[in-house]
Amino acid sequence: MWWLKLREGTMILVSVVFWSVIVLTCPVFFAGAMLVWLVTAPFDRRRAVLHLYTCAWAVCYVRLNPLWRLRTSGRELLPWRGGAVLAANHASTFDIIVLFDLFRPFKWVSKAEMFRIPFIGWNMRLNGYVSLVRGDRASVRRVMARCDELLDAGSPVMFFPEGRRTEDGTLQPFKDGAFDLAIRHQVPLYPIAVHGTRKALPKHGFILRHNVDVRVEVLSPLSPTDFADVASLREETRRRIAAALTENGNAS
Repeated sequence: MWWLKLREGTMILVSVVFWSVIVLTCPVFFAGAMLVWLVTAPFDRRRAVLHLYTCAWAVCYVRLNPLWRLRTSGRELLPWRGGAVLAANHASTFDIIVLFDLFRPFKWVSKAEMFRIPFIGWNMRLNGYVSLVRGDRASVRRVMARCDELLDAGSPVMFFPEGRRTEDGTLQPFKDGAFDLAIRHQVPLYPIAVHGTRKALPKHGFILRHNVDVRVEVLSPLSPTDFADVASLREETRRRIAAALTENGNAS
């Protein structure tokens, strides 16, 4: 029908404008990040101030889109200082952007390809986020060693324990890494349910969707002392995230 074609054409135009705004503003935001880094580096070893600047940079792209709504609940549960592991489901590229709305210091564990994106990837390096080459065992060992250092220094680390974005919205099995860290360091693990991002941007494609309601939900932390091993902590985390997603009638 003609109105469907009109709406599709409108969203293509909106998508072009959206991505163009990101491309044009990233150099400006990165210049600001360099300034923040230079000013705060002598006294902010965890780069918390730079991370909060990055949060504002990322979230502004969502807030400025009139077709999207972003809500975050449970932010107050997250620590400002001290080691912790954060684990979120992964359905879209936009998961990364909306999770910055937590506005709490943490370090991402992200695939190496992200660090090669001009300005965005350079800022990730400035922040000291952790680069992972998927399928490379040596890289996995380096990531775990770096996360050990971060947790010992009092910096929370953020994982997508599924390892990659879901194809169909179904919550995938979780990998052990995040839960092994929580057990070994005896730090709390925070399950985080991200709702609605797959509707905003599916895994394959760059055309945005209209009227998207996205929600980031921080669930009650899990104490590693309450679990016998890595597997039990992993499965309870997955169960809680799955339950939160199901309550909203959406797996993504």
